[in-house]
Amino acid sequence: MRPKLDPAVAETRRAVRPALEGHTTVLIAFSGGADSLALAAAVAFEAEKAAVRAIAVTVDHGLQPGSVAVAAEAAETARRLGLEAHIVAVEVGDEGGPEAAARAARYEALRDAAYDYTASAVLLGHTLDDQAETVLLGLARGSGAASLAGMAPIVDEDEIAWTRPLLGVRRATTEAACAAQGLTPWHDPHNEDPQYARVRTRTRVLPVLEAELGPGVAEALARTAEQLREDAEAFAEMIDETIEDIVEPAEAGIAVSVPALAANPAALRNRIIRHVVASEFHVSLSRTQTLEVARLVTDWRGQGPIDLPGCRAHREGPRIVFTSATVPGS
Repeated sequence: MRPKLDPAVAETRRAVRPALEGHTTVLIAFSGGADSLALAAAVAFEAEKAAVRAIAVTVDHGLQPGSVAVAAEAAETARRLGLEAHIVAVEVGDEGGPEAAARAARYEALRDAAYDYTASAVLLGHTLDDQAETVLLGLARGSGAASLAGMAPIVDEDEIAWTRPLLGVRRATTEAACAAQGLTPWHDPHNEDPQYARVRTRTRVLPVLEAELGPGVAEALARTAEQLREDAEAFAEMIDETIEDIVEPAEAGIAVSVPALAANPAALRNRIIRHVVASEFHVSLSRTQTLEVARLVTDWRGQGPIDLPGCRAHREGPRIVFTSATVPGS
């Protein structure tokens, strides 16, 4: 009689199977924590059956004492699972704060490693709990639907599929999967440091919500993200269908048709404005800034140019013209 497979192990293995389909080589972002360890163990099992080459990549951010030893132990753990394992050391800057800078350095290192090993997918260990925390933080910051949509299960970027196979799996399940397989996760001290908003959300806010509102809050937040992601994808398709017909080149910038903007509902009009600015000038507008630009369409009273991050917007007859902020006299 075959031994009964632990339910947590079975759940993680089921979750990773679709992520391997269509790929010959994948990378696993591997820190050695419970989530990435459960992911790596599941991939190691499933990749062998699927004839997929699986490589664990540990990024050493160099932000903690002993990080070299921690990375070496993570790589050795991956090898014991039967995976290829590599360590990449990075230098973390300070742009956007420590969390954002570390994330940017990590993703750049993973992208480079994917190119080096000809991997078509990078598997990330984010769980349903991570998704819930992302949505809750977005709500607290007054973010829009795009932010509240949270993390997508798959993002195709630069010929790489950034995939989150465990996005529907609870963190308790990854921890149980590790325990059932006799695997000891590494515990990142940063994940317990209350100076980080995400840590406070994880350890204080969500438990209070679960206690006061009943179980299932994390799952509900994840469902909210999924529904908003569907809405965001629909809006993106609408914008793609209309954008070429309503924009035209302008000197040192781009112009958008006022009548076309006015004909659209506010939700789509505001998204078009943000999309145009992001595409042309590679900056993001806040809601307040977006609404000020929209007033040039809906409440035009001869107001002057609006200064925005990296650009300037002004009304010019039947057009809203966006020009670079570096252009003399703009």
